[in-house]
Amino acid sequence: MKIAVIGATGLIGSAIVAHLSSRGHSVVAMSRSGATRVDLSEATSPDFWLPHLAGVEAVVNCAGVLQDSPGVSTSMVHHHGVANLFAACEQLGIRRVIHFSAIGVDRETPSDFSRTKLSGDKDLMARDLDWIILRPSVVIGRAAYGASALMRGLAALPIIPAMPNTGQLQIVLLEDVVRAVAYFLDSAAPGRQVIELVGPLRYPFGEVVALIRRWCRWPPARQLRLPQFASSIMYRLGDMVSYLGWRPPVRSTAEREIVRGAVGNPDDMLRLGLHPKSLTEFFAGEPASVQERWFAGMYLVKPAIFVVLSLFWIATAFVSLGPGWGYGMGLMGEGGVEGTAAALTVTGGALADLVIGLAIAYRPTSRYGLYAAIAISFAYAIIGTVLVPRLWADPLGPMLKIWPIIVLHLAALAVLEDR
Repeated sequence: MKIAVIGATGLIGSAIVAHLSSRGHSVVAMSRSGATRVDLSEATSPDFWLPHLAGVEAVVNCAGVLQDSPGVSTSMVHHHGVANLFAACEQLGIRRVIHFSAIGVDRETPSDFSRTKLSGDKDLMARDLDWIILRPSVVIGRAAYGASALMRGLAALPIIPAMPNTGQLQIVLLEDVVRAVAYFLDSAAPGRQVIELVGPLRYPFGEVVALIRRWCRWPPARQLRLPQFASSIMYRLGDMVSYLGWRPPVRSTAEREIVRGAVGNPDDMLRLGLHPKSLTEFFAGEPASVQERWFAGMYLVKPAIFVVLSLFWIATAFVSLGPGWGYGMGLMGEGGVEGTAAALTVTGGALADLVIGLAIAYRPTSRYGLYAAIAISFAYAIIGTVLVPRLWADPLGPMLKIWPIIVLHLAALAVLEDR
């Protein structure tokens, strides 16, 4: 079959693309960052989808976002954009549409995430299509993104912070989610079904983190229950960071959604012959690799790296233009650069530092900021060597410290991508 997969670079979408491709299907993989670029915020009419769906026989929609942020609208991604997708499928005669929703949206909608998900579901149900709505719980597999990545990061901490007011989780494995999609792509499979994708067991949030820690072969860690005000601050910080283009899983939407947990009824899967495995079965059969241990250990270090690097460059700019002005001018004079030329050099360096710091902080320009930081660090090393070579012998090591800073920027580049 020729199958279109929307949201093809996400945790679920990429696994589905790989599975379908390995089975000989022709897959049109669409996403905001993939080879076939599709931005649901631009899908304002069915005509948007028509050129992308030429010759397609089935559609699998995996697109989803946690909450609104610059350039991202939950209303477009979960409701209006996909409603136009469903209308285009009707227009082209594409009968089979598999649509990913979220567990529990038919029971409670505490946020725009769940409200828009439910609206998209209702639009699809009203269509003359052989639709399938899949409502997964928290999904865990070898790959990790969002909540599953956060759990791995928490598992790596020596003391695990426990968020208050977290409901139970009925973890479903990524492989079982993919099997469900493959089942419903069969022409003999029933249509017009709403299926909850959940595992057989329910776990408290902290127990899932503890299981992941044991899977990574780390000793048990003590849990520290965070007070409500501390967790609220973390969620608000996540909201603030999202305005810089980053996608942290800890945001106010997660705070509202996690209270009701992610549980459902596995009978739907059992009725279809899809027997989901438990999280403990998965961990027993898939030992953690050293790469997964690295990922868990680096997960919370990554935001610290970007915060430190951004603040480092911004702070050097203000120091150079403020209390460090005289010192900088003195170094210029020692190197034979005087007057206006020295002032322009110090000012230009400070402004360059400021731009680099802001570029690193803003996700769309972060890569360019890191490259610029590495380049200007080399430039500072060369200029400093030429003008004031004695700095190499300075006991505080201003020239020697350039090299670990460069290495840290290279590390930031290596972990920049989320998926």
